[in-house]
Amino acid sequence: MPKDNLTDIRTFIVVAREGSFTKAAAKYGVSQSAVSYSVRMLEERLGLRLLARTTRSVSPTEAGQRLIDRLAPIFAKFDDELIAMTELRQQPAGTVRISSVEHASETILWPALRPVMEAFPDINIEINNDYRLIDIVAGRFDAGVRLGEQVAQDMIALRIGPDHSQITVASPAYIGRKGMPGLPHDLMDHDCVLLRLPTSGGLYPLTYAKGGEEVIVRPNARAIFNTVPMMLNSVLDGIGTTAFPDDIVAPLIAEGRLVQVLADWTPTRPGYHLYYPSRKQPSPAFSIVLDALRKHKAQALAPV
Repeated sequence: MPKDNLTDIRTFIVVAREGSFTKAAAKYGVSQSAVSYSVRMLEERLGLRLLARTTRSVSPTEAGQRLIDRLAPIFAKFDDELIAMTELRQQPAGTVRISSVEHASETILWPALRPVMEAFPDINIEINNDYRLIDIVAGRFDAGVRLGEQVAQDMIALRIGPDHSQITVASPAYIGRKGMPGLPHDLMDHDCVLLRLPTSGGLYPLTYAKGGEEVIVRPNARAIFNTVPMMLNSVLDGIGTTAFPDDIVAPLIAEGRLVQVLADWTPTRPGYHLYYPSRKQPSPAFSIVLDALRKHKAQALAPV
């Protein structure tokens, strides 16, 4: 029974964190019924209801949350020690999980980590794009990537990208139809394309800066998406206007497919940082990922 308890408790923790038997089953690569059976057996042995089940989700009961609070850190420590054992191997191995956003993943993470996967066949990389400011420890991620202003103070932070400008753009067809806004607040009378924030459910505002003055605009949205590529396609199709990082739209402006809007009000955003818990001892695989990102940053910022 002790072995069953260990397996079932680990399964229960994953179900509780995912909020779904289906997602937990996908994570383990087993059937949903097997996951459900494992949790049910644990509840029967303990004589306690650990999960409150609804038709759409599951969440831990008071007893379930107590079990998570007490045992999840022990399982995490156990996993960390097993990962640390890879130091005894000649070839670093293991999976490095990173929570990021599409822009950082495409422009920084993948270019830096693709050579790692080629050089170290036993190192696996998982990049999970998610605009939520998640708890990377609870989510069992090794690290997260966000803008510098969004990194928690209790994390070790490594800058992996330069500051970038947020350029507001629109298609020539849209400008011909709606005209060119002269001030940020003029956008209140324009069609805008906005990003839905999954954490709060709100819409990401448009921020502008000029001469030390910052203006935040919350215009009405003509189109709302939860991914940047869909926003960009919408703007290219002439649906509305919005802001993107400069490296995304600069080539499109040069090609004449987009027009810069409110150029005098272009703000600068802090660069992307990789962050991870200060108490976490980096595994050999994670140390190699850190070195690769440092090298990529140095090459990107090197004078031409």
